[in-house]
Amino acid sequence: MCKDTGIVFNVQRFTIHDGPGIRTELFLKGCPLRCEWCSNPESWLYHMQAGIYSSKCISQEKCNACKNVCPVDGALCFEDGKLVKINRDICTNCMKCYQACPSDAIKAWGKEMTVDECMEIILKDRGYYEKSGGGVTVSGGDPVIQMDFVVELFRRCKEEKIQTCLESTFYAEWSTIEKVLPYTDIIISDIKHMDTNVHKKHTGRDNYLILENLKKLADLNKEIILRIPVIPGINDGKDNLEKTADFILNEMDGKVRTLQLLSFMRLGEEKYQSLGIPYKMENIVVDRKAFTEKVKKMAEYFNGRGIHCQVGTKEKQ
Repeated sequence: MCKDTGIVFNVQRFTIHDGPGIRTELFLKGCPLRCEWCSNPESWLYHMQAGIYSSKCISQEKCNACKNVCPVDGALCFEDGKLVKINRDICTNCMKCYQACPSDAIKAWGKEMTVDECMEIILKDRGYYEKSGGGVTVSGGDPVIQMDFVVELFRRCKEEKIQTCLESTFYAEWSTIEKVLPYTDIIISDIKHMDTNVHKKHTGRDNYLILENLKKLADLNKEIILRIPVIPGINDGKDNLEKTADFILNEMDGKVRTLQLLSFMRLGEEKYQSLGIPYKMENIVVDRKAFTEKVKKMAEYFNGRGIHCQVGTKEKQ
């Protein structure tokens, strides 16, 4: 795919959660991590995918449009005459079933968009950015997977004097990251866990690249918003909190605009079902009142260490 075209799975206008002011946010497909608590499994793979919502299928007897256009025998799986899943091992992701379905039983996760198409949406809200101090945020998935596209999009935004914000895990080589930095005003990233083995167990990747890149970004004095998705029993222990604070203060020299604590929420389960992916947090039961109090205490700890910390309300984790 050329640098002028990307795969976008969502565009949100008038968002206020990812960066200052009123923003337009683009969510790109592709992510190098597989966080167990992720609420956007449709963002993991770079290519477009079909999601199945069986309850909306009007049956083979009445329709069968998807089966008629599918080029791979056995890719579409039916039970009691209704489409229930896709055999992802043989599906070619041609999306013909989505195009043929008349009942929204098949959803398209991802859409090919050009920079020009994105800018047409972005420029509609220029007045809101100017009045609120907002701008454009690119998230995902993880934009590092489509960095050439992000570079071109942000370059165009800067030509229009629109503020840019990049939300990323920063699990990438520095040579990939530094390409976009001249066009990036604000950085948003996570610290999911300080222990590399625990990090790898729950995200599929170690944290070495992430932490090294955060240190380099701090050295460049980039405006950084850090987040911790607080996951019960995984990263909410005292030892991890202390090591996280030490890293921010000693390795990043405290150069963080704010640290946001995002409490775990069970989100996106229907998306997992639509893609045939097991939801690994299914058995996590949270005493919401007690957990909320614990997260507040965590914020008090970070503030007591001199790190500006807030309890966030953002849903995407």
